[in-house]
Order: sequence, then C-alpha cells, then structure tokens
Amino acid sequence: MKEYNITVVETNNPAILKFEANHFLVKDNYEYKNIDEAKDSPLAQQLFYLPFIKTVYVSGNFIALERYDIVQWSDVKDEVAQNLVEYLNSGEPVVMESSSQKKIPITVYAEVTPNPAVMKYVANKAIVPSTFEFKNIDEAKNSELAKKLFHFPFVKEVFLDQNYVSITKYDMADWTDITMELREFIRDFLAQGQEVVSVDSIAKAEESSSKENVDQPQDETSLQIINILEEYVKPAVASDGGNILFQSYEEDSKTVNVILQGACSGCPSSTFTLKNGIETMLKNMLGDKVNEVVALNG
Repeated sequence: MKEYNITVVETNNPAILKFEANHFLVKDNYEYKNIDEAKDSPLAQQLFYLPFIKTVYVSGNFIALERYDIVQWSDVKDEVAQNLVEYLNSGEPVVMESSSQKKIPITVYAEVTPNPAVMKYVANKAIVPSTFEFKNIDEAKNSELAKKLFHFPFVKEVFLDQNYVSITKYDMADWTDITMELREFIRDFLAQGQEVVSVDSIAKAEESSSKENVDQPQDETSLQIINILEEYVKPAVASDGGNILFQSYEEDSKTVNVILQGACSGCPSSTFTLKNGIETMLKNMLGDKVNEVVALNG
C-alpha cells in the first residue's frame, strides 16, 4: 500500500494553498464549491466540514484549497496537511471517478504561435499537471500521445503543458496540409480517455519539481528573478505555447540565464523578443542587479 506525504506549496493567490501528494491522486480535474457539489468526493465532503474552506480543487497529485477570510493559512495549514495525510493513508477514495459527473465532450482547436514551425493544439480540459518536452520518439517512451505523434513523419518535437500540445514540424510540411489531421488525431486520442503521460512519469516530474524547489538558489536576487518569471512571464509564454525556466544568475556579470521550451525554443523572433522583453522587465524591477538576459533553447 502506498504511503502518502504532503508538501504545502504557496500560490500567487494568498487565499489558495496547494497540498501536493507524493503519489498521483486522480486522472481528471475537479472543482467543488460546496458540500452538495462534492457528492462524488468523500475527501472534499470531509474538507467542507472545516468552516473556513470555500473551494476544493483536486487535480493530478494535488489538492488546492481556497479559504474564507475568517482564518489565515499560517494558523491552520499544518493541521490540514496532517488531516490529508491521515485520510490518504487510510485508503479511502479521493474521488469516485467511476461514478463522477458525465464527461464533457472533448474539443481541440489549433492556435498559431509566434514560431512559424510550431502549432499549439488547445483542449477544453487539462491533460497533464506539468510540462513535458520530447525532442524525439525515444524520449517519448512514457507518453503514449507523444509517441504516436512522432509516427507522423513531419512531427519534429512535442511539448505538453496543462491543456495543450505544442507541435514543432519539419520544414518539409506545410501547416495548411497537416493542421486538421493533427487536430483530429489529438482530439480522438483524448476522447478515448487514453493516458497522455504515464502516472510514473508524472510522479517523477513532481518529485523533480519538489527537489528543484528545495535546491533552488537561496540568494535574494535569484529568488526575486524566479518570482518575477513565475508571475509575469510564464503566463504570457504559455499563451504562446511555450515555457520559460530559470537556469542561473551570475552575480559578477549580473547575467540571468533562462531556458526556452515549446514554441519559444528555436523561434527566430521569440528568442530575441523574449530576451529583450524579460531583460527590460528585470532591469525595471531589479535595477542595477541585472545587466543581461541570455535565452537558451531547451
């Protein structure tokens, strides 16, 4: 039997706190605003007995809770985390997924990106809890969707994040000829309820992310840069089908190194635009602590 541990993670919203488990909890995403809506989730029902719980979110390997203002998370988070650990280790179900609400029909639409070699395919549901990047079919061994996409001769790279798939094509193909075929394939794959990325890979990615959080730089400037990238840059980059990662900060030269993934990787325009956009933002917000931003392709 699995033994569960909980890690408390703050979010950009002070009213919402994430409680991340070390194992996968559910396949789909669930949101409950009251105990009546939570009839298919024994865990959410139990959480609503806490008078300060406003909303319960369950997705992937985490439970996110929104509180009412009657309490501060600093006063109750440890108790909530302990309750969650005890519940999960009791073996009781998180969500009765087999009897959950009727599934929403899957829709997928194609969206152009600043990178002419990349098309973003957006689904009406979350498909992965974090980012996954595959440069070739060997790297995609733990993602059935990416592996099958590489069987198309014109697919060069696959990037997955939240509710979308970014596909990089070879120059041999034109988007006007292949966009519909790829869109239908992705939609059919998701509609069949197939596993996009293996549960083990998701768990490893979450463990790696937790380790990175533990090992992340502790100097004040690096932490400020990470916070700025998370709050101001990542959402804009994700909307274009890409991702940005902080790599390092060189105090002597005041250089910030970042890694671009997905549609941003290898884009003839976005590398320059992002580099200079991020550079300007960091200089404005951190003053003379930043001299240059170096953008590397993932």
